[in-house]
Amino acid sequence: MLAGRLHVRDRELRMERVPVPEPGPGELLVKVAAAGVCLSDIHLIEGVLTPRLLEGDRVTLGHEVAGTVHVVGEGVTGRRAGDRVLLQAGEERGGAICTRGVDYDGGWAEYALATAHTAVPIPDDLPFEQACFIPDAVSTPWAAITATGGVRPAEAAGVWGVGGLGAHAVQLLRMIGAHPVVAVDPLPAARDRALEFGADLALDPAAPDLAERILAATGGHGLDAAFDFAGAAPVREQAVAVLARGTERARGGRLVLVGLTDGPLTITRGTAFTVGMQDVRGHYGSVFRHVVELVRLVRGGRVEFSRSVSGVLPLAEAPEAVERLRTKQGAPIRLVLSP
Repeated sequence: MLAGRLHVRDRELRMERVPVPEPGPGELLVKVAAAGVCLSDIHLIEGVLTPRLLEGDRVTLGHEVAGTVHVVGEGVTGRRAGDRVLLQAGEERGGAICTRGVDYDGGWAEYALATAHTAVPIPDDLPFEQACFIPDAVSTPWAAITATGGVRPAEAAGVWGVGGLGAHAVQLLRMIGAHPVVAVDPLPAARDRALEFGADLALDPAAPDLAERILAATGGHGLDAAFDFAGAAPVREQAVAVLARGTERARGGRLVLVGLTDGPLTITRGTAFTVGMQDVRGHYGSVFRHVVELVRLVRGGRVEFSRSVSGVLPLAEAPEAVERLRTKQGAPIRLVLSP
């Protein structure tokens, strides 16, 4: 079968023919229908991220995967050939959390292996190209908002970086009743998209009156929660400056770090941050229940992701998809590969 393989040592993505894997006990062989292309895949190819638990130096990329069960391994119950499923982006193995397409082979291929419990059933009316990126592109912002950020209805929230994750953050914040929802992005197309997805205000980070406009939109209160999806030091400084200050009854606003960076975290106005009783919270990924919750919300008609599919490319064109995402051609939310 055809697969997009990362040669970790030289950081080269190669489209190769490899054997179709066979499911062992407790496993499923899934015929891949759609696989998302994520910024994390770019980070792996460029060397920003390195697999920690990979056996060997080659891995099939792709942690966002949906398709149909093709072969059921020995001992598996509750799953049968033909079932429509998406695959969780990772699982615990030997006491460590391993990520699909990073620490073991993922879904940039015609077929993918999965431990049976990582296959989540999806409704018949959910297209594969929308289902595939619910793990990560949707579940990561969902977990950041509901778990790490703890956003409640009527709280003011800001999103810096309206790309693959940030666009969904805007949509999900709107769904849970945050108000106002403020989006910040340097790209005009991304700001327009943020408004389409439900932002009440979309701003250029270079705007000289950005802080004033955010404070005006929140009635002088500031943001209860600010989410950094860009992973950039200037973003964090800018977001901290418009966080709500604490009172006798409640702590101040919280900055939730979702975007990855190896740069130092600095807070210039440290005394104001401390006196304001503000928080910085790190966030990474999601857990199984977040994906299940989102599938339930899709099934119930509370949210849908058709606008998030920026393009569907044949699997053989994975390198082109990578380049389009790397250069932000067309400001994509999610590009999807289809074998």
